[in-house]
Amino acid sequence: MRQAARADEYAEFASARAGHLYRSACLLTAGDTHLAEDLVQETLGRLYVRWGRVSRVDNPAGYAQTVLTRTFLAHQRRRSSRERVVERLPDVADGAGSDTPLRLTLMQALGRLPAKDRAVVVLRYWEDRSIEETARALDTSSAAVRTRCSRALARLRELLGEDIGTYARP
Repeated sequence: MRQAARADEYAEFASARAGHLYRSACLLTAGDTHLAEDLVQETLGRLYVRWGRVSRVDNPAGYAQTVLTRTFLAHQRRRSSRERVVERLPDVADGAGSDTPLRLTLMQALGRLPAKDRAVVVLRYWEDRSIEETARALDTSSAAVRTRCSRALARLRELLGEDIGTYARP
């Protein structure tokens, strides 16, 4: 009975967090939705194995985000992750009032950042984490997070130019 209750608790958690993890993974992978799905699946699998311990931590959602980020960084270090996304995206329907050009431009710019810099940007500005929380998630120092953040933002400004509003629809 205890095992069934734990499995139900995990299933509820996974259902509630999967969408958020997927959106974060999409940003980490610079829009590679297939890799994002794989990262989320691997993250949820790792959480399931350790759910007895994870369910007792103060912030299981934060723990899940940390696992996702570390899974992404580990994937980037593997030799098989050297595949490159094609320059030209497939034709997709453009929704009314969509900011697709802006999103595509941002995803391309994120994709040009080194993996650790991209992870810092996603955690700090998408996840809205503090420098200390980001440092813990990446297992690094606060100074390293500040340095990476500064470098990544400067690179994004260089890639996107000062007037990023030109990419957005009125």
